[in-house]
Amino acid sequence: MLFGKSLMPAPSRTPFMNRQIIQTDQAPAPVGPYNQAIVATGAMMFVAGQIPLDPQTGQLVGGDDIAAQTEQAIANLIAILQAGGATLASVVKTSVFLKDMNDFAAMNAVYAKYFDEASAPARACVEVARLPKDVRVEIECIAVV
Repeated sequence: MLFGKSLMPAPSRTPFMNRQIIQTDQAPAPVGPYNQAIVATGAMMFVAGQIPLDPQTGQLVGGDDIAAQTEQAIANLIAILQAGGATLASVVKTSVFLKDMNDFAAMNAVYAKYFDEASAPARACVEVARLPKDVRVEIECIAVV
């Protein structure tokens, strides 16, 4: 961006991307709703980490309830993906940051509602010392549009 003007042409949107799930028995099988790897072609969208804030009020959603916080973080991802011409089906990689790994099962139960194991993106999940606004979860993703 130079002086408020993009130097790149607007990306064209295609209705389908080329996406192939990679699985091998030479590496550990996934232990949740994700795949070992995804090969994808198309324009890439890098979605910044989303925390459970209500987009209208800017207030934290869910208090200390990790399930409610995960629902809001995913809702925020969906809104951004849609704004960029993508859906959760376009996501090839997610990274989940948890304040406490003891929240993994509850987060994973919500996550599995949005990503079924057969077609889920590759994923990393780590515990971190602290997240913005002291939330319990942050999720970022990469999608191909």
